[in-house]
Amino acid sequence: MTDCIIAGAGPAGLSAAVYACRFGHSVKIVEPLAPGGQLMYIDKIENYPASGPVSGFTLADTMQSQAEGFGAEIIYDEVTAVKQEDGFFTLTCSGSELQAKSVIIATGARHRKLGIPGEDRFEGRGVSYCATCDGPFYRGKHVVVVGGGDTALTEALYLSRICLDVTLIHRRDTFRAQDFLVREVGRRENIHLLMNRQVKEVNGDEKVSSVTLDDGSRITTDGIFIFAGIKPNSSPFSGLVETDAQGFIVTDTKLRTSVKGIFAAGDVRTTPFRQVITAAADGALAAQSQDEFLSDR
Repeated sequence: MTDCIIAGAGPAGLSAAVYACRFGHSVKIVEPLAPGGQLMYIDKIENYPASGPVSGFTLADTMQSQAEGFGAEIIYDEVTAVKQEDGFFTLTCSGSELQAKSVIIATGARHRKLGIPGEDRFEGRGVSYCATCDGPFYRGKHVVVVGGGDTALTEALYLSRICLDVTLIHRRDTFRAQDFLVREVGRRENIHLLMNRQVKEVNGDEKVSSVTLDDGSRITTDGIFIFAGIKPNSSPFSGLVETDAQGFIVTDTKLRTSVKGIFAAGDVRTTPFRQVITAAADGALAAQSQDEFLSDR
């Protein structure tokens, strides 16, 4: 019986592990791939305080070493189901069952991809899913933004402030975004709209140089930002804790879910801002709430 099992070893999970261990609890982290989560796909991070420019791999490795140094044990497996019995939790994994007094869900989310040639090849080398993370690398350059929702337009507006020009491509003739965002995009002289068009291929050599559209034309660009939505990795828990319509786990301000003893942190939960620093902060708060729960028991 472990005091706390953390599902996911991204920034939220590793931060939660550090704090939970420092609170004196036994901690196991279940991670199906490699510690770091989406950090592993980020070539350079410049907006994480005190670290300076650092690769996602290096930051993830540092976080992992810190968590293990405080006593957290990482189990390389995947949580497939969770059930509650007699006030405790049983987590079914691919190769075993684990029992815990409390659970922190930090499984993150994944970007919806377009599924086109070149998208995976150039990820981190011109293909991005986060303007806040990667936009500054394209200062004074030409970029393409794909999408028609609030996120796509918000990020296009952000990029228009630092890039030479932004080509916003949407597959429909109208945007799904809020009206005020549509109006603001229309006011920006360096945002060019391409409606009723789809990107069919990302081209380049060492990095992105152009994209091919569904009509066969090409647009020269230094980078493409794709905002087709994100999907939370919450399916093993969706039948147990409350989720919203998109599957994100609903929490209160102390990151408690609808089930007492289960907490959620990072991109898997409903949150207005998804960054490395907010995920790490979530992990710390979830661990503090988890400590309160165990102390009350």
